[in-house]
Amino acid sequence: MGVAAAQVMETPCHTSSFKVHHVMCTELGKLVDRIKQIFPKIEAARPRCSSGIKALCSLNSAIDKAKLLLQYCSESSKLYLAITTDALVSRCHKSKSLLEQGLCQIQSMVPVMLAVEISQIVDDLRAAEFIPDESEQEAGKVVRELLQRGAAASDSMENAEIKVLQTAVSRLHITSLTAILIEKRSIKKLLEKVSDSDQQKKKILRCLLYLLRKYANQIIEEETDDATDRNEGAFGSNDPNADFMRAYAFNEESRMENKQYDSHADKLSIATLPEEFRCPISSRLMYDPVIIDSGQTFERIWIQKWLDDGNDTCPKTGVKLAHLSLTQNATMKDMISKWCKKYGVTIQDPSMQLDVLHLLETSSTSISSFGSYINDLRLPLDISNISLGSLDASYTSDGSRNKNGDGSSLAPEQNSDDLSQDHSSGNACKLDLESLSSLAEHDWESQYKMVEDMKNHLESDNLACFSMSSENFIKPLINFLSSGHDLHDIRALKAGFQLLSAYLNQYRSGIRRLNEDAYSLLSLFLDSEVTEEILDIMEVLSCHSSCRSKIAASGAMISFLNILHSKIPDFRERAIQILCNLSLSTNVCSDLVRLECIPIFVPFLRDTTLAKHCIVVLRNLCCNEEARTSIAQTPGCIGSVAILLETGSHKDQEHALDILLSLCSQCVKYCHLVMDESDIFAALFDVSVNGSEKGKASALELLRLLRVTYHDDRQQESFQSNDVAPEDANNHAKDEKSHRALFGVKFPIFSKSIPTKKKK
Repeated sequence: MGVAAAQVMETPCHTSSFKVHHVMCTELGKLVDRIKQIFPKIEAARPRCSSGIKALCSLNSAIDKAKLLLQYCSESSKLYLAITTDALVSRCHKSKSLLEQGLCQIQSMVPVMLAVEISQIVDDLRAAEFIPDESEQEAGKVVRELLQRGAAASDSMENAEIKVLQTAVSRLHITSLTAILIEKRSIKKLLEKVSDSDQQKKKILRCLLYLLRKYANQIIEEETDDATDRNEGAFGSNDPNADFMRAYAFNEESRMENKQYDSHADKLSIATLPEEFRCPISSRLMYDPVIIDSGQTFERIWIQKWLDDGNDTCPKTGVKLAHLSLTQNATMKDMISKWCKKYGVTIQDPSMQLDVLHLLETSSTSISSFGSYINDLRLPLDISNISLGSLDASYTSDGSRNKNGDGSSLAPEQNSDDLSQDHSSGNACKLDLESLSSLAEHDWESQYKMVEDMKNHLESDNLACFSMSSENFIKPLINFLSSGHDLHDIRALKAGFQLLSAYLNQYRSGIRRLNEDAYSLLSLFLDSEVTEEILDIMEVLSCHSSCRSKIAASGAMISFLNILHSKIPDFRERAIQILCNLSLSTNVCSDLVRLECIPIFVPFLRDTTLAKHCIVVLRNLCCNEEARTSIAQTPGCIGSVAILLETGSHKDQEHALDILLSLCSQCVKYCHLVMDESDIFAALFDVSVNGSEKGKASALELLRLLRVTYHDDRQQESFQSNDVAPEDANNHAKDEKSHRALFGVKFPIFSKSIPTKKKK
């Protein structure tokens, strides 16, 4: 998908290049540019599941189609764009709907702050209106009427044709020989791209080209002659009184429109939105304000998504929340209602935006129905079969012809049968999921069959879980698993836990529905025939900060440590990965220390596969004083950590240095233990030269601490040298010489600190 992102992030649309309906195309172009700007963030934040990838591909496809439409409006013939105005408007609406659908699909799969950005763009997409330019639309109308009359058969018809073309080219700004030449070339390019099977379009384009060739000079002459008349009177009437009345009516209408606009602007300026009415997350007027444990008020849907993402702190103050319950702020809601009533402001329910995905997926009036919007142009050449889709499909990103060459539209249209099939499929999906709430009403074998079918359904349709509430899913499934435990039905337990894993992976907000009994049930099965399925679930839960203490309280920690003694490498790696996630919580770190886990981790520090996880666990444990003592006192632990300075990756080196720095900065005794490790100084010096930036800084800091410790030791020994025997003095001199060789010669950083003995 990285290539796709690179393709999306191209230069913005050049709004000045649109040949016809500039305002309408510019509106669409600005929306496309905004989506392209956040696309890399969407790609980086997408969940690692098939539904996220599908949604991202869908959005990327919608962007590409919108870009092709804008490219078509920049390169096509002005006359042909004008006579197909209705088709152009239809395609803009369809493109807008595809973009909205793609954003809504991805919105529930990204972090809350990015979801807010997407929400704002979706709101703007819904508010966007594509209104064609009236003058250019009128130009298309007169050209269509001209084509309806057929070929010229008399002088009067020729004069009429000249007048019609003169009106059209004037409104389309084809007012010079150069402009006419460019228009001819545009028509020729369209003719080259039209397939042989689309004879109707060829006839229209050839007719337009014929008229331009025949009347080019006359059109320019008429345009030049009329220029003076237009300067003298904008309405071109021979009756001065009539012109005056039209001018007065026009000015009066403009004055009234400006007055209404100014009145609306004054109203908005007076209705300044109080800051306390804004949601701190979305910065919008709140529809359903709720209070959280920190005392702050948020829009319900946005704070709920914040909590569903695994956060347990207040997004405004950063305070850790004691509980995650939401309480409606009735006072604030009443104040907002009164303010809205006073200023005539209407608030839309933001939750409706998240539901648009299902409306788009199940509605029989979906995106495909826009194809019927293209109006019949009512020409003798049967131009009703001509659509904008048959033209812009021939454009590709490199300007080459479409491979099909059949004038098909950019996206395949669905027929009514396809739509009804999708609609029934969506309803069946919803019915299947909702049937889980009545699971207990069936016999055991039927329950197992329903769970198995639902698991297969979720695996094949990643968006199915969004059609129901997590409350109606989690509770009956946990009851089913409890019954499976009582019946010792391993087959049913495997299916149930696999279904729960698939659901939690795709719909993370369901995690908050797991109560203490659910965690206890998961912990109970860690040492069983369904260990693999439980590890899948625990790995998802351990990534959420609000779940870590619940996992520890369930008694699962002992089971994880027992799995480390198993002979199944995959289980060991996944268990230590889960412990790595859990160790991010200080409360869990205390539990691990009490369970005396550090001696268990030491052998894995020399395992090339498990060392990267073990070293992170030890680093996280170093925030606990008891853990630091245990690391220092556990035989071989410091030595194994030090070895990673030589054999580990840059990340492993950084974690190892964090551990050693944490020990040495707390106690001089620990510095001595580190200095006693063989080759520790050579390893530190190597990292300080060849490591990562963080590794270099940490290695130099650790060398500094060891230098200070060595300096203090030598000073203390020098004070005691007068009281030692000659033989001990010789031994001391040898030690001094060896240390001097070590610190002063190999590592110049120590040379300035080595004390020299002064003669009395």
